[in-house]
Amino acid sequence: MRARVGLLFAAVAALAACGADSDAAGRGGERTTANRTANGSSSSPTIATSTSPPTSPPTSPPTSPASAAVPDGDDAAVSSVSDGDTIVLVGGTRVRLIGIDTPETRHPSKPVQCFGAEASAHTRSLLPAGTAVRLAYDVERFDRYRRTLAYVYRLSDGLFVNAALVREGYAQAYTYPPNVAHADELVALAREAREAGRGLWSGCAGFGAPAGPPPSVASGPAAGTGCDSAYPGVCIASPPPDLDCPQLRERRFAVIAPDPHGFDRDGDGLGCET
Repeated sequence: MRARVGLLFAAVAALAACGADSDAAGRGGERTTANRTANGSSSSPTIATSTSPPTSPPTSPPTSPASAAVPDGDDAAVSSVSDGDTIVLVGGTRVRLIGIDTPETRHPSKPVQCFGAEASAHTRSLLPAGTAVRLAYDVERFDRYRRTLAYVYRLSDGLFVNAALVREGYAQAYTYPPNVAHADELVALAREAREAGRGLWSGCAGFGAPAGPPPSVASGPAAGTGCDSAYPGVCIASPPPDLDCPQLRERRFAVIAPDPHGFDRDGDGLGCET
């Protein structure tokens, strides 16, 4: 009996030893797996990550200064140029450029004026047939001849054509209320062009002078003595002597205070309106 009990104890001890070896083996396997993972040698696939900085989301190209300067309006294409301040659009609409006046070339009751042909040619160079333009408007949409009144912008580069003609000496400022959105700008450009002797201001005796050899005076009987800054779009001498409208060729020209000749009787910024 004692022999059987001894054998039973021996078997139990053997089984316990076997279980301990198995647990140790399992724990060793876990440690081995953990070591492999820590050493980067695990059999699991490694996900590659980029070391380059993240790419910023695409942005829209910046608006160019030229296109940013073009106001809202109607887009059209130029068909032809009638004269320096009047164009015809594809479709037949005639457009009179607001705020400026160029020497006449096709007026039914006036002769061709000095620098009129040059002004027409320059407008054609700025707006050749097919040029895309935008028309921006002021208070009135039409003049008495049913021409559309507009500020004209060249869409390819945003050029403000009305201002360009004045700046380069091919037009004078022509303020005609209530369409005065750009009156101050155009008057300032006219003064600058005249003082710099650009275009007609050096090539003509004065705005509206007949084409051909310039006469000895610019405008009015005393205009040869110089141009008063109160009248930026035309060349009128400072007093004395004092001049009246009947002594001048010009009508509806811009006037800036103090108006030494008193041409702007009603104070609306225009001289010799009638």
